[in-house]
Amino acid sequence: MVAGSIEREITIAAPRSRVWEVLTRAEFLNLWFGTVTPALIEQLNPPTTLALRHPRHTTLVTFTLTTEPGDHTRLRLLESGLPSPASPRGAALPHFDQHATDWTRRLTEFACHTERLTLRR
Repeated sequence: MVAGSIEREITIAAPRSRVWEVLTRAEFLNLWFGTVTPALIEQLNPPTTLALRHPRHTTLVTFTLTTEPGDHTRLRLLESGLPSPASPRGAALPHFDQHATDWTRRLTEFACHTERLTLRR
């Protein structure tokens, strides 16, 4: 892990197309992410990469999807631009570990919602 970043990976028992749709459609975000503040899209490469920046923060959150055997998808999250916990700026982020734990929880919730969801077209 790069200093000042959080990396998480989870394998989801759903095809990449479904994972992408749940990740990028606004109506699903509240199911797994809670109330969503509008974010700035920094990178959009369907159906593999979505990078978002919160308008009030300097961090960049990048989601990368990879197809896995058995119609599964690996979701990799990288939040970069966080102050290193050892830096003076990092001292202002006393809840770095809790923030990292929150990502683990949110990705687990995302996987559960995605695996149960049947998309209607």
